[in-house]
Amino acid sequence: MNNVLVYCELSEKNQIADIALELCTKGRQLASRLGCRLQAAVLGSGVKAAAESLYPYGVDEVFLADDPRLSPYRTLPHFDVLSKLIQKEQPQIVLFGASSVGRDLAPRIASFLRCGLTADCTQLEIGSHEDPKTKKTYENILYQIRPAFGGNIIATIVCPETRPQMATVREGVMKKEVFDPAYKGVIVPVAVEASLDKADKAVEILSREIEEQKIDIKGAQIIVAGGYGMGSRENFQLLHQFARLIGASVGATRAAVDAGFCEGERQIGQTGVTVRPKLYIACGISGAVQHRAGMEQSAKIISINTDPDAPINAIADYTIIGDVMTVIPQFMACYKNNLK
Repeated sequence: MNNVLVYCELSEKNQIADIALELCTKGRQLASRLGCRLQAAVLGSGVKAAAESLYPYGVDEVFLADDPRLSPYRTLPHFDVLSKLIQKEQPQIVLFGASSVGRDLAPRIASFLRCGLTADCTQLEIGSHEDPKTKKTYENILYQIRPAFGGNIIATIVCPETRPQMATVREGVMKKEVFDPAYKGVIVPVAVEASLDKADKAVEILSREIEEQKIDIKGAQIIVAGGYGMGSRENFQLLHQFARLIGASVGATRAAVDAGFCEGERQIGQTGVTVRPKLYIACGISGAVQHRAGMEQSAKIISINTDPDAPINAIADYTIIGDVMTVIPQFMACYKNNLK
């Protein structure tokens, strides 16, 4: 059991999904630390070009299962191919995105292989672990780090005895970075067995209706986010005006979304999306750990809050103590004056 394997899911356009590229970036780091190869599994139809696009992210081997029965995604065909691939290659680490696909597939694989699985990880590291009962020390195992107990603590989970060590990782918490533009790996064809016919017939797709996502703030470079402290949906409109003025996207905390101040697609945090913009302006946000988990890796954070002891201020680069409904109009006036 030597290598690190990333399951690379595909977008509707038959391209590698962003979460898979993020995992390949982290997988390359883990593989380098362990001195092993980084492998990727791509399952679909007509996806050789997509598979080759993984090379710059440091992937050494891409296992490519190219078959019409594997597209679009269905649980049983992908489970059939991937479970057999893992049994054959015996990787020591297998990573999935914590997407609807990853959350469907990873538990089935873990149950079939009788190994552990940590869901919704926000960080992965390599380290050692000593069992407090047996005093046995395990070297080079995967630290699977994630919020627990409603986000009130950060738990580090290890699977010292079983292999592979498996985890699903939240989208956006890992950086997507090219390892080497000239890096070259190899394509390893995966034979799709006749047994797939039985799995393929279990579910038949009669039609697919795909609706484009109207709101997507994951890649925004500037985000103006509001919390429950905004007070009302009407007050939230001020953030939309401010965002349009400076070319930003609008985000929100779960409390603001639950209160009906903003759409759920804009929710940032543990139960929303994870963002890492160049500038994050937090307006009326207290900064609960669940929200900070989704934005604390922003390059610059400005907090506007009436409470000087708000937790968000502890991670903010700049803190403005004041009422958002007073401060934001002043921001807008100054910005307009500077444009003249």
